[in-house]
Amino acid sequence: MKQLNLFNYSSDSINKQPTLEMSKDNLKNWKNQIFKHQQQVITEQSSQVQQLSLFEVDISSNRFDADKINPFSLKLYNCEFYDQKPQQHDDSNCIYFIIDNNLPLLLYIGESQHSPRKRWKGVHDCKNYIFNYIELHRKYQMQVAVVSAFYFDVPVERKLRQQLESKLIEKWRSPFNRESWKFWGQPFGKL
Repeated sequence: MKQLNLFNYSSDSINKQPTLEMSKDNLKNWKNQIFKHQQQVITEQSSQVQQLSLFEVDISSNRFDADKINPFSLKLYNCEFYDQKPQQHDDSNCIYFIIDNNLPLLLYIGESQHSPRKRWKGVHDCKNYIFNYIELHRKYQMQVAVVSAFYFDVPVERKLRQQLESKLIEKWRSPFNRESWKFWGQPFGKL
């Protein structure tokens, strides 16, 4: 029931299922809560990096450390990267990030044993969330800039890559990831 407080109910007909739609104010509040959390993560990450620089650190032991990855510092690509011409890393494992670069907000984190293009070319639930998210912004004439970023220095072994992905999701609480719905609800999965 907690999630339903974010929405207004509407029904056009007795034969149609009621639809839930987030109001403009609730959308802004939802985004601001996520933004505050993710900015706190960035601040904490920055202070950890500064603290670590005072000591000798074995770089190889931290190679796949979720605390060393800042999705907002990676090269950005169009959110429909999978329809673009092939890129240099098209055959690489990766962790990928979907970002609304307008605020910015980290919306989704995923891992792929295939290239990003192969992973996204078919069906992916996140595509629907992105579409619904963008459509709601357009409806309210709000700025939105959904982009993608990729991190290729990941473990080859899938289980280790999935552990890294889980740590990143836990840390950033990206709202389109199922694991984060307990924090932010699932407003874009059913619009």
